[in-house]
Amino acid sequence: MSDSPSPTSAADTERQLREALAALADDVHPAPSAYRAARGDWLRRERRRRMVLAALITVLFTVVTLVGLWVLNQVPSRPGVIFDDAPRTGQHQPANRSGTP
Repeated sequence: MSDSPSPTSAADTERQLREALAALADDVHPAPSAYRAARGDWLRRERRRRMVLAALITVLFTVVTLVGLWVLNQVPSRPGVIFDDAPRTGQHQPANRSGTP
């Protein structure tokens, strides 16, 4: 005996499967409000996702602002090198070019 089914038994099996699946599909009826319920559920999840994202952005913005203000508050009160207008000794001064070349 061979392990491969004969062509007639394969066709019979396929026919029986089609009939069984067709009978099963005839018994399945969707609920009248299934689309409305699924859409409402999806909209609730989408709204919750957006609210969580908005809350995270707000918290992140607040934390970054507070850290920035804290860092600016840590700057020493005396003027730094950048804003120091007093001439320093030993520094090169620009040449006076008021004469003729």
